[in-house]
Amino acid sequence: MTARSAAAAATEISSLHRAAGAKLAPMTTDLIVRPARSADARTLAELRWTFKQEDYEGQPPAPLRHLEEAEHWIGDRLSDGRWLAWVAEAKDEICGHVFLCLVERMPDPYKDNNPVGYVTNFFVMPSQRNKGVGSALLQALKQHSRSACLEGLIVWPSERSTPLYQRFGFQPPEELLELPLAT
Repeated sequence: MTARSAAAAATEISSLHRAAGAKLAPMTTDLIVRPARSADARTLAELRWTFKQEDYEGQPPAPLRHLEEAEHWIGDRLSDGRWLAWVAEAKDEICGHVFLCLVERMPDPYKDNNPVGYVTNFFVMPSQRNKGVGSALLQALKQHSRSACLEGLIVWPSERSTPLYQRFGFQPPEELLELPLAT
């Protein structure tokens, strides 16, 4: 996202927030949203570990996996295109990200079988929250998904992220069933 399109997105995002009655801190003006690169893998892995630590109040347990495992996993998938991601940068530091995995659909002789996008690993550093960073990331993801003709986007949101997703048009599914396979 260029500086000019970032400014246009910021205006649109601010309108979305005002329409939803959201109270925002001042918008980050030096924000750049861009596609993630495999060279970002180390930073994205570090942010993933930070993100998952928020699941634990107080002291999180020791990780079962090394950070380098996540770095290689992310780098491999970004470099071969199996996964897409966008990062938000403020003051030349990555401060947020969102990932997209394309889920292929079986060919259908009577209608399109465009892929579905699975949205995951959406995170904004606490110091940048409520400043439009998450909205800018979702706007970039939504623009890409529309231009790529995806059938739709799915997400398992957290309680905290649900209102943001809803402002962007995400709705509860009418036709989805889930079978949890917990051990």
